[in-house]
Amino acid sequence: MKKYIYIISLFITSSVIFGCDDMLEQYPKDEVSPETFFRTENELKLYTNSLLFLFPSTSLYTEGADNIAKQSLEDEITGIRDASTVGGWSWGNLRNVNFFLDNSYKCENEAIRAKYDGIARFFRAYFYFDMVKRFGDVPWYSHTFSETDKEQLYKKRDSRILIMDSMLVDIDYAISNLGTDKKVNEVTKWTALALKSRFCLFEGTFRKYHGIEGWERFLDESIKASQALIDGKKYSIYKGAGKDVAYRDLFASLEAETSEVITARGYNSELQIFHNCNYYTLTSSYGQPGLEKQLIDSYLMSDGSRFTDIPNYDKMFYYDEMQNRDPRLYQTVRGPGYKRINGTATDVPQFGYTVTGYMPIKYVCASTYDMYEKNENDLIIYRYAEVLLNLAEAKAERGTLTQTDLNNTIKLIRDRVGMPNLILSEANSKPDQFLASQYPLVNGENKGVILEIRRERRIELVMENFRYADMMRWKAGKQFERQFKGIYFPGPGIYDFDGDGKMDVCVYEKGKKPSNLQGAAQTLELGTNVTLEHGTYGNIVVNPNIKKNWTEERDYLYPIPITELTLNPDLKQNPGWED
Repeated sequence: MKKYIYIISLFITSSVIFGCDDMLEQYPKDEVSPETFFRTENELKLYTNSLLFLFPSTSLYTEGADNIAKQSLEDEITGIRDASTVGGWSWGNLRNVNFFLDNSYKCENEAIRAKYDGIARFFRAYFYFDMVKRFGDVPWYSHTFSETDKEQLYKKRDSRILIMDSMLVDIDYAISNLGTDKKVNEVTKWTALALKSRFCLFEGTFRKYHGIEGWERFLDESIKASQALIDGKKYSIYKGAGKDVAYRDLFASLEAETSEVITARGYNSELQIFHNCNYYTLTSSYGQPGLEKQLIDSYLMSDGSRFTDIPNYDKMFYYDEMQNRDPRLYQTVRGPGYKRINGTATDVPQFGYTVTGYMPIKYVCASTYDMYEKNENDLIIYRYAEVLLNLAEAKAERGTLTQTDLNNTIKLIRDRVGMPNLILSEANSKPDQFLASQYPLVNGENKGVILEIRRERRIELVMENFRYADMMRWKAGKQFERQFKGIYFPGPGIYDFDGDGKMDVCVYEKGKKPSNLQGAAQTLELGTNVTLEHGTYGNIVVNPNIKKNWTEERDYLYPIPITELTLNPDLKQNPGWED
């Protein structure tokens, strides 16, 4: 039976608590007494197991920035975030971490205590990474405190420099003291190295593109952490049964593939612990998610050439644009000839379930899991491919990238699906203008390869909850204002989506529905079921009547909730959110 690490701990409060009130009690007195707990390894393990709940359980639902379009738009994209309604200033999880660190000394075995302190300090760095991404400067708390400690309760925000330096101390402690065995459902040294690789890349590039000094140091730390994980020789790119299925299977596997997956959140039918991916993708209940046209256009041809270099690439019908592309495209969306896992029938995109026509299949398992809250495939938190991408990007931004580095990173990822390698000299000699228009701040001698690494990252990690943070650190939020699009239709007609000679979808003008649908099971009335960019032809346009607004001087950080500013006037609001 799959081991499930997310043990329900009776001593950790489960309520969602916001603001300062959640730090008033030093410990949950009705559940655990520090005088009688924290003395044995089993007690330390039981407590730190509960911290694993800090890992996200719904990462595949949170790509509403621009990789995936839905019926509605996120507040971050429309620009209607407001300090009176936004949340996130919540400290209960940190208090649980610090409560452990304040009491673990009661275990007299120093080696055992160091291991579990390492887990707790990993989660403190993990917690603060999320807070810095969201708010920038935040208060640093390394201990619990009482309701009478007004100095701590109403302290000012500490500088980003102090927070990041403190996170580095914590994560380096975790790296030094955590176990080196491969345990996909536990926090290990390799998990800590992966987190350090991730947050140091974020901080280094955020500082570089936002004009904050010290970016070089964090890129160097990301490089060091990534290389240490690689040098550990514990992980490799999962190849599966062959290049045609390995990428898709990595996410649909019930138990995480330990060759590549460093850490995953486990799910298990015997324990009645499920997630909802199939239902999310195969019903209209979650906004009909669909991959966005710009992402689809980013996939290379199977020979490594650029799809966007083909004349009139933006006017190709679905079947044609899907031919001879990077195989990850067919393993991420329903392409021509798509079949469900363990299925025999060919399925085309269902427009009742996707607003763009590019219907996602990543994480989707066999049809037996289609009901609400039925999925039990593990959800990946850290995997080796991300670390390889982090290393390549950090070195490219630092100006130290070589072709050997690309051979040891990007090539390994592309080899999985039979794609040609990225060649440094070729990328830099002719930067892709399609990508350059998306990331205008990228310049210098490594411009071309940085753009290509960003392409690779977007494609490889789509639906894994990276895109919004990536756009924030690259200072590319203005891209969210563009019109989100879907499949191109040259006009009203009846269409064969998979080239088998059978008609699948009929598009017609109001009042002009054909009497003979030629077997097409889906009908789309223009202006009612679907809107095209030019009325009777063009790409599907998603949410054309919803205004998007991105304010460069404000929107790369969230506002601090106004309730917190009222409680503690010394916090001060983030720039641009004062009104």
